Amino acid sequence: MSHHFDVIIIGAGPAGLAAAIYTARAGVSTLVIDQSSAGGQVKTTHQVANYPGFIEPVLGHQLAANMKKQAERYGTRFELAADITEMDLTGDAKWLKVDGETYTSKAVIIATGSSPRLLNVPGEQELKGSGISYCATCDGEFYTGKDIVVVGGGNSAMEESLMLLQHVNSITVIHQFDTLQAEKITADKVMQHPKVSFLWSHEPRGFEKQGERMVIKAENLKTQEIVTLERDGVFIFAGMLPNVAILRNTGLQMNAYGYITTNESMATNLPGVYAAGDVRDKRYRQITTSVGDGTIAALEVIRSV
Repeated sequence: MSHHFDVIIIGAGPAGLAAAIYTARAGVSTLVIDQSSAGGQVKTTHQVANYPGFIEPVLGHQLAANMKKQAERYGTRFELAADITEMDLTGDAKWLKVDGETYTSKAVIIATGSSPRLLNVPGEQELKGSGISYCATCDGEFYTGKDIVVVGGGNSAMEESLMLLQHVNSITVIHQFDTLQAEKITADKVMQHPKVSFLWSHEPRGFEKQGERMVIKAENLKTQEIVTLERDGVFIFAGMLPNVAILRNTGLQMNAYGYITTNESMATNLPGVYAAGDVRDKRYRQITTSVGDGTIAALEVIRSV
């Protein structure tokens, strides 16, 4: 079976959903495909406090559900929990194979997002969004006056720590090395802050939750001794990975880290193919920037189809 749409959007996070709202509302037949449910990282975020229009924090999964319903209202079709097995984005007619079905379109918007690099230790997966966070901007406010652990010692970990210090009572940094890998000016700011302490040459080995408190087990890499910390929350900054596994052999241009390169109109090097949101090579990755990317990509598609 073959199904044709004016535009296919790969990814149902904020960028993809924003794009779908615009294209579908303009009468452009729109299909959104995602290997999971709609929402991207937003659906696993406990609360979102910085999204315009919501005076009170909104639950991440509720914001994601609202975006999906809005896209559906204008006629967007969704194929969720769907696996793309083949695709060709190089010709005038783009096509994808999904669970045995073939979908064709004039344009494609890639909005597959990025994912935090996981530590893959016991308890991490289960406590994501419930004691473990990967975004200081998203969740820092909810730890005002609390004591937290930050895992990581690179630029993102230290920059996010400085942001968290505006809210929290204290930070214990767990780092696998004896020195920070962040730029000196940023590292010095964190190291000299009276609210920050360090657990050098340690790595987390497990996370548990007891009541509202997080219990963190960390191993001393030099002595193999296990220490146990009890804090109010954990922020993990081990880097991000673009979700591009299905796009590796498509001819899309990517930077050295795997993020898709675009111009300011979200156009990629392949005609008729756009990229939006966290999968795109850019400096800031927030819900609002993803929505902006998706809007721009959608307006370009509306003009072209």
